[in-house]
Amino acid sequence: MEKIYACLLGEWVCLNDDPNCKIGNNGASPSSWWRNGAPIYAPTVRPKENDESFYLQNYVNVYYKGVEYRINPIFVQIVTE
Repeated sequence: MEKIYACLLGEWVCLNDDPNCKIGNNGASPSSWWRNGAPIYAPTVRPKENDESFYLQNYVNVYYKGVEYRINPIFVQIVTE
């Protein structure tokens, strides 16, 4: 079984512990998100260096314990037991 962890506001939490947790643009459960390719938002065309915006950075949406987060995918870890 995979445990999906995310760093939310500086604290690592197990997303599987919240039965209402949703991750990704399709709102999948953490385990389903992982099994189905773990999609993230990642623009294929980047603007010129001086035109970059926070809005164009890679991210994944996480809904955890009633709060919605938009985090960089580097703050997600998968642990297989």
